[in-house]
Amino acid sequence: MRYLPLAVDFLDQAVLLVGGGEVALRKVRQLIKSGARVTVVAPEVNAALRASVLESGGTVYQRAFEEADIDAKRLVVAATDTPSLNQHISALCHARHLLVNVVDQPDLCNVIFPAVVDREPLTIAISSGGSSPVLTRMLRARIESTISSNYGNLADFAAVYRTAVKQAIAEPAQRRHFWEDVLQGPVGEMVLSGRREEADALLAEALQENGKPSRGEVYLVGAGPGDPDLLTFKAYRLMQKAEVVLYDRLVAPSIVAMCRVDAERIYVGKAKSDHAVPQQGINELLLHHARAGKRVLRLKGGDPFIFGRGGEEIEHLAAQGIPFQVVPGITAASGCACYAGIPLTHRDYAQSVRFVTGHLKDGSMDLDWRTLVNPEQTVVFYMSLTGLPTICRQLMAHGRAAGTPIALVEQGTTANQRVFCGQLDNFVAMIAAAKPRAPTLLIVGEVVKLRSRLAWFGADIPQQE
Repeated sequence: MRYLPLAVDFLDQAVLLVGGGEVALRKVRQLIKSGARVTVVAPEVNAALRASVLESGGTVYQRAFEEADIDAKRLVVAATDTPSLNQHISALCHARHLLVNVVDQPDLCNVIFPAVVDREPLTIAISSGGSSPVLTRMLRARIESTISSNYGNLADFAAVYRTAVKQAIAEPAQRRHFWEDVLQGPVGEMVLSGRREEADALLAEALQENGKPSRGEVYLVGAGPGDPDLLTFKAYRLMQKAEVVLYDRLVAPSIVAMCRVDAERIYVGKAKSDHAVPQQGINELLLHHARAGKRVLRLKGGDPFIFGRGGEEIEHLAAQGIPFQVVPGITAASGCACYAGIPLTHRDYAQSVRFVTGHLKDGSMDLDWRTLVNPEQTVVFYMSLTGLPTICRQLMAHGRAAGTPIALVEQGTTANQRVFCGQLDNFVAMIAAAKPRAPTLLIVGEVVKLRSRLAWFGADIPQQE
């Protein structure tokens, strides 16, 4: 490690920037944000650069560089397009043991500007030692997408309570464990979610109990239809925090594998008429682990509030006073239709869409069929494979045309996706011959016609039409 990362306080420190173009403008923005007093020297100065420096209280000299310009400076940045001038500035600074950065010439530098993820007061710096600025920017973008701006609030929260925690918990190891529990547990999650007053109260309660966090929390997270790339950032963050994970058959194994490595994993079903753990048992498991102070993840396929029985689970938790969060996921109707190339609505074909479960709580299919036969409406049936013959028969019996386009998406959004397209009067026989495996989704409506033009997913995977 040639470059040692250090966080240096530049508040009100004198910095010289030699150069007046776009590169200099990028550098000056970082310097100004750090609170530095910037002096710019260049024969020509970008208007935006001049305005930024003067607005911050800095100075601009529109002239050639002079050796005396580096006097009393904490840092010198050379950002000119003249290599000989950059080399001259570097040599002067090295002779005086000054910090110097020469843009895009790491061999002339003794300090490097890292790519920065700014979540003030939290700062994350990424550096390649000047070898690949593009790579560091790529990594910064990836980190930016996973570290919410609210982490700055969490750092502020910790700063407010740092002294109080140190006074309450004298032993350093115990204090470290306390902060780990706080920042990764319900208190930290409350701060990240903007529930500061609740976080204050819970931290005070934990301190009164000799630093022991008092309760767990449940995260009800939608895992989407199967493709891990469709997870939300918040879902992934909570998956990494949870100590206990409850998941069912509709959650793709690749998504379960993304959970925290040391988390306890509990499979709770469910296949049709074969629940590894009954719903009431799932409710009790969530309650049991939360009461034990654990962070509990209930991972559900699709969206928890669309035929996922998420409402039942949080109703049970709320009645017992257990804190919880619900994170929406991409529901199967949206994800599978998109990956199959079937828009659920279209100005020329469908002005509305209905989501319907293929079986009700008691296993029956007592639907209001009359509301499902509008030819300008798309109908999506969840959990419909077993009830497919009834669905096709009832739709036609209540007035939907026999030639209405219909599609069944098998294991949608995954590498095993298959799409079967037909029409109401011949679809049952087609599916019986194909023998698709759950999970499947059924789409009925004129929009299915568009698949032949719009399908894009898995071009190298044979599709059934």
